[in-house]
Amino acid sequence: MKLYTKPGACSTADHIALHWTGQPFEVEILDKSTMKAPAFLAINPAGAVPAIVDGDFVLTQNAAIMGYIADTHPEAGLAGDGSARQRAEAARWLAFVNSDLHPAFKPLFAPAQFSVDADGHDAVRQAAHKRLRGLFESADRQLRDRDWLAGFRSFADPYFYITLRWAGGLKVDLSGLDNLSAFKQRMDADPGVRAALEAEGLS
Repeated sequence: MKLYTKPGACSTADHIALHWTGQPFEVEILDKSTMKAPAFLAINPAGAVPAIVDGDFVLTQNAAIMGYIADTHPEAGLAGDGSARQRAEAARWLAFVNSDLHPAFKPLFAPAQFSVDADGHDAVRQAAHKRLRGLFESADRQLRDRDWLAGFRSFADPYFYITLRWAGGLKVDLSGLDNLSAFKQRMDADPGVRAALEAEGLS
């Protein structure tokens, strides 16, 4: 299995998940130019990460890739104990990050997509900060008295961790959210997380 990733993008979460499987894999680290180069466009015409190649199978979209990693390495327990209920719980929190939390950052990454008037960009950013604060408060409540979003370590956790890194870089207010702080500290110290970050040149 080979992962194509860009440092600090949501694809770094897949990189962490692959380390958590404990199984060998390949990784190719791309940048803005190589993502648009013919070699990668032949794999993903959208020119976006993540993408994985497993033999003759090519898969894109982060949530799908996370599920595939979990299902091809069930011994890692990234979708739970094999029961439908635990897989659904892991999928619920993966969906929260993929469908609610990740898109809520887009006005901060590219405010021009939400307001053609440059004078309106500050208002777009302020609204995004407010929405993100509310979403992170929900996650903080979920992490009360538990180490992981689903109650067990799952494929939702690396993706959530990456959004916390984005939040720090973009100065999203996470003050007082002590459960998030403890979660991030656990992830920062995790050997798989550290290996993925080091491979991608991230501190």
